[in-house]
Amino acid sequence: MANPQFLRFRLLTVTLLSVAALAIAPVAANASVKNPSTTSVLAAAHLAVANVNGVHIVVSSHAGKIASSVVVDIGKTSGTETITSGTESITILVTPTYAYLRGSATGLTKIMGLTAAQQKIVGTKSLSMKAGTTPYINFKNNLTTPALSAMLPAVIGTTYSSTTHNKVKSYVLTWTTKATTTTLKTVSVLTFPSSGPTLPMTETITSKTGGGTTTFSKWGESPNVTAPSALSTVPYTALFG
Repeated sequence: MANPQFLRFRLLTVTLLSVAALAIAPVAANASVKNPSTTSVLAAAHLAVANVNGVHIVVSSHAGKIASSVVVDIGKTSGTETITSGTESITILVTPTYAYLRGSATGLTKIMGLTAAQQKIVGTKSLSMKAGTTPYINFKNNLTTPALSAMLPAVIGTTYSSTTHNKVKSYVLTWTTKATTTTLKTVSVLTFPSSGPTLPMTETITSKTGGGTTTFSKWGESPNVTAPSALSTVPYTALFG
């Protein structure tokens, strides 16, 4: 399955074939981190993200001249994600019973890796994947709150610092991801508030050929996900058996 390079943000890696009323919930009321360090900030962050009902995430990135965006709403049992890269786009919906995928013709083929014949079967409808199947589990793992801890870096290789803007202090974690045969070396910078819940505010990623910015907001809000009608869906088995 195609995996566009601009989606370095680990939480938003999309996989289809790989085996691999807004309710405001109380956000974990952990106080500011005492004796902040890489270890203590990450420990507080893991605790904070484990106690939220949802978050709104916007990723804006560029690779060369191509601008891309990812808009995600994550909840406890449901979520949505829309990926746009140039003229290509796809949208993923996850509910407790089904996951759905729809998109432009080029979005389904170039981003998701469907063949031209498979794209014609889907057309303007949504591909439906039943709960318990491998594709459903993959999408659910990426678009529900248990995935939030995966966006946090490891302690080893991450450095701590702080910054102050308009007299407001923030915690800053920085780490480098080494280049591979298919990806470039990147440097990531993740910021947290120094008071209140230790929940991510922004992440910036830079490489030789591009970069991106991720903004987190609406912590504690559950997404309102509406499934498409049965008449506007195509079952996953129609494409893959």
